[in-house]
Amino acid sequence: MRNIVFKNLTSTSKKRRILSTCEVVENKGVLTRIRRSFVYIVKSIADSKKDELPIPRVYVLKIKDSRTNHEKFFCRVKGGLYLVNNNKLFFVVFSHSLTINLTPVSATTNHK
Repeated sequence: MRNIVFKNLTSTSKKRRILSTCEVVENKGVLTRIRRSFVYIVKSIADSKKDELPIPRVYVLKIKDSRTNHEKFFCRVKGGLYLVNNNKLFFVVFSHSLTINLTPVSATTNHK
């Protein structure tokens, strides 16, 4: 069994875009849930307001519970960058995340 859900949430008034996917796969007695999320916020910048780019951040977390055979992996990357389009300067803040959960099928009752 394999289910994939795609979401594309765009707000032109807030200049924000959120893209996400959720995938559920059952294979050999293991239920795998994979969630990916990409968030972008665009801000118009005047040349006189140029600031330093924020320090990129990377978060990684791995949890393994031997007693229940559950595993979780989480990774997030946050940062920002400047872009030029039609001689206008923009600042884009982004956050990308990936979450993977592995659980035995017998231990799960709800596949959401």
